[in-house]
Amino acid sequence: MIRIVRKEDTVGLRAWAVRAGAILAALAASVLLVLLMGYDPIRTFGAMLQGAFGTEYGRINTIIMAVALAMTALAVSVAFSMKFWNIGAEGQILMGAFAATAAARVLPEGTPPVLLVLACLLAGLAGGAAWALVPGLFRIYLGTNETLFTLMMNYIAIKFVVLLRCLAWKDPAANGFPVIAEIPAGAFLPPVLGVHAGWILAVLLAVATYYFLRSTKLGYEIRVVGESERTARYAGMDVRRVVVTGVLVSGAMAGLTGAVKLMGVAHTLSETVAGGDGFTAIIIAWLANLSAPGIVVASVLFAALKQGTLAMEIVGSPPSLSDVIKGLILMAALSTEFFLRYRIAVERRDAHATAVHPPAGPGQAEGGPSAEAGAPAEEGG
Repeated sequence: MIRIVRKEDTVGLRAWAVRAGAILAALAASVLLVLLMGYDPIRTFGAMLQGAFGTEYGRINTIIMAVALAMTALAVSVAFSMKFWNIGAEGQILMGAFAATAAARVLPEGTPPVLLVLACLLAGLAGGAAWALVPGLFRIYLGTNETLFTLMMNYIAIKFVVLLRCLAWKDPAANGFPVIAEIPAGAFLPPVLGVHAGWILAVLLAVATYYFLRSTKLGYEIRVVGESERTARYAGMDVRRVVVTGVLVSGAMAGLTGAVKLMGVAHTLSETVAGGDGFTAIIIAWLANLSAPGIVVASVLFAALKQGTLAMEIVGSPPSLSDVIKGLILMAALSTEFFLRYRIAVERRDAHATAVHPPAGPGQAEGGPSAEAGAPAEEGG
């Protein structure tokens, strides 16, 4: 009999060594795949590294993508720590970008850039928090499934932004094209070391998240609620308050990500601002085991993989090949997390020990067949 058994989690350097080994195995499989398809693996993977880190343009793009992924993954890690499955980061990013755009449009011309940037960032925090609060309240008071609720709210946010782009905020100066006007230049995030200042916010957010979950009373309560709500109530914790606060923090962080993406890269609101980061961040958070330092590292690797595979296509590799390579690496990473937490147990049963015998009948020894079974019949007189 084969069973999946929970084991003591592998942690520390050993766990990271296992993860690294899985990634290397996936890369080896990718090399074999490239060879079978008739391409040069050295040229193919060299293009990947060159595209991600070999040029200034590639490095900047990799960092920009890593910033958004890390901030979003940190956001969902807070909710996941209390077993609130926030699949709605994509929508929370959009609503944060929407709120930042609204702040930039409302504030009068001539507002100092510092105040304009701070106002847009704060609006992004508020927009994401408000969007996340809705499924949080439904989960607490009505017992709804937050996974489906947050997932569906992503599509509401997308269609809301489409409505703004096509009707309410359609730029009259765009010659009929359904676009929203750019935010004022004073609301752009200034560059720092060649990349928009959002990378500084990402680093600060990683440090703050680590400290918040590990060293504060609320962070401890969030982790206890994630382990067992019953235990949290027995310890005197207000579970509803903890869940609401955790959801607000998670949504606010995702909304801040939306503001950063708007002010640092997009500069105009559209339904593509999130770019799928809300879903990719879920994978990153799980791969990092909800660890803030691990999330930063995994986000850089994911961003490098994404940027690098774009360069692979430039040197002639088909898009399908880059997609397969990304899939192999992701599959290896995710399966590693399974085997770090579980093991497959094979149990053997003794057929004789478990056999069930029928009750003994007349002329039978108890627990065995008849002594006369199979014997020839007595001859008649």
